[in-house]
Amino acid sequence: MDDYPLLNVFWTMMWFFLWIMWFFLLFKVITDIFRDHTLGGWGKAGWLIFVLLVPFLGILVYLIARGHSMRERDQKQAEEQQAAFRSYVQQTAGAGSGSADELHKLSVLKDKGDITQAEFDQAKAKILA
Repeated sequence: MDDYPLLNVFWTMMWFFLWIMWFFLLFKVITDIFRDHTLGGWGKAGWLIFVLLVPFLGILVYLIARGHSMRERDQKQAEEQQAAFRSYVQQTAGAGSGSADELHKLSVLKDKGDITQAEFDQAKAKILA
């Protein structure tokens, strides 16, 4: 361990994590280029070529020029995903519990004697249909 001091381990780890962050940022920018609906095909091609041919400068310029709209697209996508999730949960929970609640109410009415067995069966068939 004497031939590789602790400070060198620190620097190696730092460069490794910076390298990982660089690739994360590169993929994030490339994904954002293709996700942007306001850019045309030539605009996307131009940004992609710029980012791939001169990566450090290309990503720096992209973040300066389009970083704000990049954040807005991320927020819009997150809101759309949240709305879709809520809609799915409401549909799933609402469909099952609505039928169950109606059947429970009918069962209570039948037990009280407010409706007959025939009326119960007819209403049950209507709810389950």
